[in-house]
Amino acid sequence: MAIRKSNKLSQAAVLKQILKRCSSLEKKHDYDDEDGLPIDVPKGYFAVYVGKNRTRYIVPISFLIHPEFQCRLHCAEEEFGFDDDMGITIPCEEVVFRSLTSMLR
Repeated sequence: MAIRKSNKLSQAAVLKQILKRCSSLEKKHDYDDEDGLPIDVPKGYFAVYVGKNRTRYIVPISFLIHPEFQCRLHCAEEEFGFDDDMGITIPCEEVVFRSLTSMLR
């Protein structure tokens, strides 16, 4: 039981780190001077980059609770890390990503 609790805490910490990273990225886009967030990303959403062409997708933060999306984020962390200044890149084909996100909506 203690192990589960510690895993949940670490998972929550990882998700907070991801959200913080997402909100501090997006160097290619305009920022709101007041809060520093990209203007084109609505509140409650974040941007990820997918595929070889790094196509930008705006996804709701509610996706972060889905195990399938978390799996993709873990793959992203293993392959690219979250210290990349270009944003979070999801390592999968765009077709797969669109299929996943359509199931989560």
